[in-house]
Order: sequence, then structure tokens, then C-alpha cells
Amino acid sequence: MEEQQDQDTGRAHWGFLAFFTGLAGYHVATLVFTAATADRFAEVDITDPPVLGPLLLLVFLPNVLLGLGPVVVSWRMGNGPGRDFGLVPTWRDVKVGLAAGGVALLAAWLVGALLLRFNPDQSSSLEQIEALSGGRTVWLAAAALFVLIGAPLTEEILTRGALWQALAHYKIPRLAILALTALIFAFLHEESWRMIGLFAQGLAIGAARMITGRVAASVVAHAANNLLPAVYLYTG
Repeated sequence: MEEQQDQDTGRAHWGFLAFFTGLAGYHVATLVFTAATADRFAEVDITDPPVLGPLLLLVFLPNVLLGLGPVVVSWRMGNGPGRDFGLVPTWRDVKVGLAAGGVALLAAWLVGALLLRFNPDQSSSLEQIEALSGGRTVWLAAAALFVLIGAPLTEEILTRGALWQALAHYKIPRLAILALTALIFAFLHEESWRMIGLFAQGLAIGAARMITGRVAASVVAHAANNLLPAVYLYTG
């Protein structure tokens, strides 16, 4: 049964359509959100930002669409996201995912420490979210929960799910797929100074997908990788 499920989540002729649908949804939502809030933040003092409260959660809407596009395409053209992507974790997925997530955290720390030696004045997107939330509120807790669970799920469905299966469909070597999905994962975050670290994290997280053949393992790895940032977001 597990071998059959691994095979089912290995490739998909509709993978590129699913990938670009998710990516298009992300960018359209980003443009709409930016246009709708441009006037509100035109004269914001970054040293004393406004408290957004529930509006803060809209910042994550584009990220939701990253995974929603592939899920819809899977429902329409595949066997459904549960079977196509292997989203229900097995015990093996958890074990491999936690190990890969630990490696991703280590890679992020090593690369981050090195980069800070060259440019110590980099602002974090997590710090911006915390400032806009108004402190340790329920909205900040919801944001931290999305960083821990939501973002790993949507980003993995897009990259290690739809894109991985699209490349596998055309018989691209697995190591090349691992590198390409890690690169796309790094670009998605749109933080140029973290590109090297994100690429290294993407390799570690993608290794969980490659070992198990299932997206659930990379979701677990991604969540483990995001655990410390999520805790820092709420308590920092």
C-alpha cells in the first residue's frame, strides 16, 4: 500500500498547470492586497507602525493561494490532494520529516551566522509582523500558528507537490528536481539576503520528500524548520 501511494504521489501530467495556478493566485492576491492598502500605509512611520489586528491575517492570504491552486487542480484533474500529494502523514513521514527539519534548522543557523558577519543590519519579516500586530495578541498567535502549520502546508503542496510531480512526469533526475524545487522555494520568499540559507533549507526539506516519496514528510520537515521562528514571532 505504501509503495502504491508513493507511486501515486510521484508524478502528474497536470503538475505544471497546478504549480502555475498556485503561483498566479499568489501574485494576483499580492497585487490586490498592495493596491487596496497602498493609501492606508502611504505615510506610515516605520518607528511607530499602526496596529492592524485582524487585518494582519490578510497578509497571509497570498500564501494560502499558493497551495489552494494545486489543490483545486488535483481535485479536478487528479485523484484529490490527499492521494496525489500524500498529505496524511505516516509514522515514517514524521520521523524522516523531523530529522530533515533539524538539518534545515542547522543549515539556516550556519548560513545565517555567516551572512550576518557581512551584513548585520538585516530586518526580519517576522519583526515587521510582530510590530503590526500590536504585541502579544490573539492575532499574533494566529500569525505564529500560520507560520508553523499554514505556510509549510501551502508552500510544500506547491513546490514539493505540484512542481516536483510535474518535473518527475518528464523524468527529470531526482537530484535535479531536489535542487530546482529548493531554488524555487528560496525565490518564493523574496528575501535576497537569505537566498543561500533558504536554498540550503530547501534542500534539507526536499530530502524528506525524496526519501519518502510523499509531501507529508516535507510538510513535517518544513514545520519543524519553522518552529523556532513561530515561537520567536509570538514571544520575541
